[in-house]
Amino acid sequence: MNDFDDVRTYLTGLQDRICQAIEAADGTARFREDAWERAEGGGGRTRVMRDGAVFEQAGIGFSDVSGTKLPPSATAARPELAGASWRAVGVSLVFHPRNPYVPTTHANVRHFTARRDGETVAWWFGGGFDLTPFYPFDEDVLHWHRVAREVCEPYGGEARYQAHKRGCDAYFFLKHRDETRGVGGLFFDDLHDDFESAFGYQRAVGDGFLRAYLPIVERRLDTPYGEREREFQLYRRGRYVEFNLVHDRGTLFGLQSGGRTESILMSLPPRVRWEYGYQPEPGSDEARLADYLRPRDWLAELG
Repeated sequence: MNDFDDVRTYLTGLQDRICQAIEAADGTARFREDAWERAEGGGGRTRVMRDGAVFEQAGIGFSDVSGTKLPPSATAARPELAGASWRAVGVSLVFHPRNPYVPTTHANVRHFTARRDGETVAWWFGGGFDLTPFYPFDEDVLHWHRVAREVCEPYGGEARYQAHKRGCDAYFFLKHRDETRGVGGLFFDDLHDDFESAFGYQRAVGDGFLRAYLPIVERRLDTPYGEREREFQLYRRGRYVEFNLVHDRGTLFGLQSGGRTESILMSLPPRVRWEYGYQPEPGSDEARLADYLRPRDWLAELG
């Protein structure tokens, strides 16, 4: 196999492993798969679980797509890609739990390569994982970031963790709301220093996701909640929709490059609400969330 095939094999296996683990954690629901092909080149398999005991909706997609022309949003930042053929492979997931005390989460790992006249003109890895709680717990945030730091340890240690944590805080920021989407994690893009090292780090991020997320799910899934907590969860899910439709570069690239719309938008929650001028009651658990929606050195503060 060539290098690209190695990445593809890893990513299809990662999708399988995460699906199996999430089905086991849910206990009742199963993923339904849609295999699809893209007219311009490539295809993928989108898997969605709905109406489970733990997950109201969980989507995880694998795609391997290619083309001969990149959208303007890509070539504007990277003019060397103009006129190049390209291929991109990745796994992306968003899980929306039913219980408001279980955080929503997102993860993505991807690889991109571009060629012109038989020569590679660019390649890189990107990805990360982030956590969006509605009712945050310090021990959950601490666990999440400890795993993130462990993932980075063989690939630059603390410096890598701090750089990619800052990248996550900066990327998942709703400028029009002046708040982060959640408590962060890791985000990296355009990693192309050394193929084996970059691929190794991508695997560490992909493999670390379940280790970061499942203990939090297990801790919170039986927490009692009522209509108040459910309504607040639906309201805060609106921020997720806003980010994905306004700021997310992956959504923009997918739609502009002729991607499969259903697969691109599977990240949106199945139920959501907006409320004009909402203000939580001062001192309430809902008001407490605001202090978590800003960049913080979680390990220093909580660890």
